[in-house]
Amino acid sequence: MTTAGNQTKLAQFDEFFSINYDFHINASVIELAQLPTYPQFIENMPAPFKIASEVNSIDQNALRPLQAAPGVANQLMEYLNHQAKKMDFLIGYILSQQNEASMRFQAIKFGGGGIIFKAKNPKTFSTSDFIELKLFFSDDNTALYCIGEIVNSELIDGESQHKVIFHHIREEDQEALVRNSLHQQSKQLQALAQQRNQAKKTEL
Repeated sequence: MTTAGNQTKLAQFDEFFSINYDFHINASVIELAQLPTYPQFIENMPAPFKIASEVNSIDQNALRPLQAAPGVANQLMEYLNHQAKKMDFLIGYILSQQNEASMRFQAIKFGGGGIIFKAKNPKTFSTSDFIELKLFFSDDNTALYCIGEIVNSELIDGESQHKVIFHHIREEDQEALVRNSLHQQSKQLQALAQQRNQAKKTEL
């Protein structure tokens, strides 16, 4: 890869906001000859990931008009939200069955442009590798399927850290990652504010 080409791909990672956040992924190398086209990627996507996305979309589309409609009882909205949460838990459980221990790695950062993950064996992955990815966000009972390309690898504290940009990802999944990154940032800022308030109370 040329230096200019590599810099362009590194810049692609930074096009989107990203946040430090620990979560599990499954990752495996795809041989270049086996790299799918985008239509093949969609066709070969494991069914649980397709179902999860469709269920989430149906829930959002069904609840949004009711939330804006005048006269809808709060009890009804609470009931429907509870039903949606039950479905989230069920889908989350189904997706968790896709998390294979033999291919599990720790990710430490994510955003709409890609992820950064760690591997204890520096020889497992290399820069320019294309990898099949499953991203698992247990806090939200969600998971995403995509294909990435490793654009940078570093050895830090005896472990290799790999920066990955998305090669194939559905638009709705990328949008979900953007929303999730902003959501996690909000939670982290709230936690930080609470810690500061607690520290002030302790000082008093």
